Amino acid sequence: MSESLIKATAADLKLGARQVLRNIDFDIKAGEIAIFIGPNGGGKTSLIKMLLGLFRPHKGSVWRKPKLKISYVPQKFELNSFLPLKVERLLNFTKTYRHAELHAALEEVDCGHLLTARVGSLSGGELQRILLARAMLSKPDILVLDEALQGVDLAGEVKLNNLISQFSKTNNTAIIMVSHDLHLVMKSTDVVYCIHGHICCHGKPEQIKHMDEFKNIFGSLADQFAVYTHEHDHTHTASHTHVEHDQNGDHTH
Repeated sequence: MSESLIKATAADLKLGARQVLRNIDFDIKAGEIAIFIGPNGGGKTSLIKMLLGLFRPHKGSVWRKPKLKISYVPQKFELNSFLPLKVERLLNFTKTYRHAELHAALEEVDCGHLLTARVGSLSGGELQRILLARAMLSKPDILVLDEALQGVDLAGEVKLNNLISQFSKTNNTAIIMVSHDLHLVMKSTDVVYCIHGHICCHGKPEQIKHMDEFKNIFGSLADQFAVYTHEHDHTHTASHTHVEHDQNGDHTH
């Protein structure tokens, strides 16, 4: 059995007078890949902040393994574009790594050429790749990605999802991905949690899209939900990436 890293038990969260989350139960284990999906305003980011200890449940409990190491890639990274901060300095901000380690991490996300670039000059997609590389450098117990691939094109998203999946497998790292975007879910995902003020349903990706609770929340958008079935025995570039639709409307690559 995999080791439990975070457990929530009947956890409720209030922000001011507003009840944001209620009766949250789950158990995140080492090496597990979990995706939290739900509409905007459904409480996904608040749930993540409760997991990280930034919000305390007013009822129930959240338990974290002692000395748990968590890396977090936010949805947005606010930085003054005029700040003379280079990528190398950003990667070394909390811990100093060898030049070879930094270059290897950036190569993994196709940004090896950006080590000496000024952070303020990066595109949104480049910055998200850099932040992902920075989070993976520390070899965390849990890697939390809060809409972290926004601004990355489809071909890049496919490659980064492969990288995240392999990183989890190699390091026994739990992955928590947060998204309101239903169009791409990794085949290697262990469990999908649908969040709408509570956990309305959860299960394997191929199971959840048939659940009534899921369809009730997303309506016609539920038809966009597709399990990404790319195999990992080869690589491709953007020019060779294509999307096909099977008879059920699912995407395969």
